[in-house]
Amino acid sequence: MNNDWQQILERAGARIESGIVADFGDPAAELRAARTDNVLADLSHLAVISIAGEEAETFLQGQLSCDVKAIAPQGATLGSYCTPKGRMLATFHLLRAQDAFFMVLSASIAAAIQKRLSMFVLRAKVKIASAGDALVLMGLSGPSSLRPLAELLSDAALQSFEMSDGRKLLLVPAPSAAAAWGVLAKSFKPMGSPAWQWLDIHHGIPLITQATQDQLVPQMANLELIGGVSFKKGCYPGQEIVARTQYLGKVKRRMFRAHLDVQAAPGDALYSDDLGDQSSGLVVNAQASPEGGYDLLAVAQLASREASTVRLKSPQGPALRFDALPYAVD
Repeated sequence: MNNDWQQILERAGARIESGIVADFGDPAAELRAARTDNVLADLSHLAVISIAGEEAETFLQGQLSCDVKAIAPQGATLGSYCTPKGRMLATFHLLRAQDAFFMVLSASIAAAIQKRLSMFVLRAKVKIASAGDALVLMGLSGPSSLRPLAELLSDAALQSFEMSDGRKLLLVPAPSAAAAWGVLAKSFKPMGSPAWQWLDIHHGIPLITQATQDQLVPQMANLELIGGVSFKKGCYPGQEIVARTQYLGKVKRRMFRAHLDVQAAPGDALYSDDLGDQSSGLVVNAQASPEGGYDLLAVAQLASREASTVRLKSPQGPALRFDALPYAVD
C-alpha cells in the first residue's frame, strides 16, 4: 500500500496494520455486515500483476491451469500456477482487460510469482510487471454489487470484474482512488480486509499464501469444482500430474469449510483420530467468524472427514466442526 493511499484510508477511519486495513473501527459489525449487506473493502492483502503484450494470452495459456483463451472481455476466472509436480505455488483471479491481463493473488507471494513467470518469457512478446503503484484494488459485495457501476461512478478508467460468487473486483487508477472510494462509501459500508477474506472462506474460495505454497494439487483445494482448472486446454507446468489425479485415481484429500473456537492460521497442520501421529491435512485460510470463534478452509482426508474427528495442530488438539460448502464436494 503506497503512503498516499494509506493516508486517504486513515482519514476515512481505517485502522491499518502492516499495510493492510484491519477494520474501520468495529470489526465485529463489519463481519456481520459482510454476510448480507452492501460492503466495500480495500484489498491490500492482495497484489496485482500485469501481463501485457501481443503474446500474453498464449504465454499465460501455457503457464496456468485455467483456460485463458476462454476468458471473455472484462471477464475473470479462478486459476492456479503449479510446479512441474502439480503442486500449487499460487491461486488467483485472472482478469482480462482491454490491453492486458491482471493476476490478483496474495501479496505475500506476488514478487516471487512475478519473478518466476518472468523467467519463462524468453523471447515472447510479453511484459510482466507489478501494477501496485498504478492501481488500487477494491472489492464490493452485497445486493448492490450487482448494479452497473456506471450508476455510481463516472470514471471511465475504472475497471470492474465480476467474480463467480457475484462479488466485484475493481481496478482503480491510483489518482482516482480517493474520489471513487468517497462515492462508493455512500452506498457500501467500508470494512477491513479480514472481513473480505472471511467472505472468501464463506464462498469456499481458497487463497494460497506463503505458508501453503507447494503443498497441494489443485483438486485438494477444490479448484476444478469452481472453474480454476481446465482439462481441455493443453499443457502447462504440472498438467500431467493434475490430469492423472483427475482421471486415474480418487482424490483422497479435499478442502472443507470448518469452525473452531480457537484461532488457527494458514499452514497449521491437522490430525485425525484415525491416523494418530500422522498429519492428515492443513489449514488453507482462517478468519474470525461473525458467529464468534474462527471459520476456516481446511484440507483433510476424505475418510477422516467422514468417519473420524479432525483436530488442529496435534492428535490431542481442538476438534474441527465441519460446515457445508456452497458447492458439492465429491
